[in-house]
This record gives sequence, C-alpha cells and structure tokens, in this order.
Amino acid sequence: MMVVYIILEILAAYLLGSIPTAVWVGRMLYGIDIRQHGSGNAGATNVIRVLGYKAGIPVLLVDVFKGWLAVELAVWLPIHGQSSEMLTYICIGMALAAVLGHVFPVYAGFKGGKGVGTVAGAGLALFPLAILLVLAVFIVVLVATHFVSLSSIIASLAFPLVVWFVLGVRHPGLVGLSLLIAVFIPVTHSKNIKRLLSGEERKFDFRRKKTTSDKLN
Repeated sequence: MMVVYIILEILAAYLLGSIPTAVWVGRMLYGIDIRQHGSGNAGATNVIRVLGYKAGIPVLLVDVFKGWLAVELAVWLPIHGQSSEMLTYICIGMALAAVLGHVFPVYAGFKGGKGVGTVAGAGLALFPLAILLVLAVFIVVLVATHFVSLSSIIASLAFPLVVWFVLGVRHPGLVGLSLLIAVFIPVTHSKNIKRLLSGEERKFDFRRKKTTSDKLN
C-alpha cells in the first residue's frame, strides 16, 4: 500500500504542477492563448511582455506557489511507516513531478512553460536559503543584461554550486536534484540559447506596459 500512496502523491504533484496559470489567465481574462503571442511560451515572462505586470505577476506567484505546495503536500500528508529519509526522496519526487507538470501540463495539451517559477517554488520548500542566494544571482544578471533567459540559465548553473560549496549539503538526493535542475533549465531554454548566440534574443523591459498591439503580435 505504501507504494500506491507514493504513486498517488506524485501523481497529485504532477496534476498540481500542470495547472497552466499563464494559459488560463490569457484565455479567461484576455481572450487569447498566450502561447500564440510573444515568445509563444506559457510562462510569466511572456505574460508580462504581452499582457503586462498586472497579469504576469499573479501568474508568477501561482507558478511558484504550486511548486512549493507540491513538495509541502508530502510533509502534510505523511505515509504511515515512512522514514525521514524516505520522506526526503518523496519530496524530491514530488518536486520533479510538479515541474514536469508545468512544462508538460495535462490540462493544456502538454505544452506549458519552461519551469523556472515552479522550480523556484519547489526549491523554496527543499532549499530555502539556496533559492534565495540563487535568486540574488538571477537578479544581478538580469539587471546587468536584461535577458531573463540568460539570468535563469546562469542561476540554474549556480544552484548546485551554492548547494554543495556554500551550504555544504551532502545528501545524495538533494545534490542530485540540484544537478538535474542545472541541466534541465538550460535544456528548456535551448531556443533562447540559440537566439542569445545569434544576437536575436529579446531583452526584458522593466517598464513594460501592456498595449493593444502586444495582444495582436
């Protein structure tokens, strides 16, 4: 029965992560599919670019929250007889499931975002200090370059370094997860990397405001 409960918890995390916040906000409040506008990505950055901060910030917060909640569910709903070590691995599994749900959402044709916000939320539940330090890296790179994609990639690459060298984490599952994130985020940004190398990547405008033409392009 324990295996069944673990599978159900991980499935719940995937379904939670699958909530396509950007897609639903675009459709319900603005009558558009955000994946057909801007960069075509169902993420908070594209929502901000196309629809403005009023739509994008709530999308970001919900994406972060669902990653955090997916991990916390394992703590709130413990399985009878599980050890603390098993709980850690269940939390890792639920974090991965939530991120995969965000990238491949069952509710939106398996075409979602790139997972950065949901990774951050899951990380807040597992490595809160590491996420805060990596967030600082993200902000510094973003302010210096105005490239959200580059900031996300560099922050993800910094993540295992912070976990191992700064915080001294040695748990194999947690270290492995940090390394996986350092690979996963650049992979989901492969198109952005090509545009960065070709000089075609769009910079982020901090003063971005929604305009009518944004919704049509």
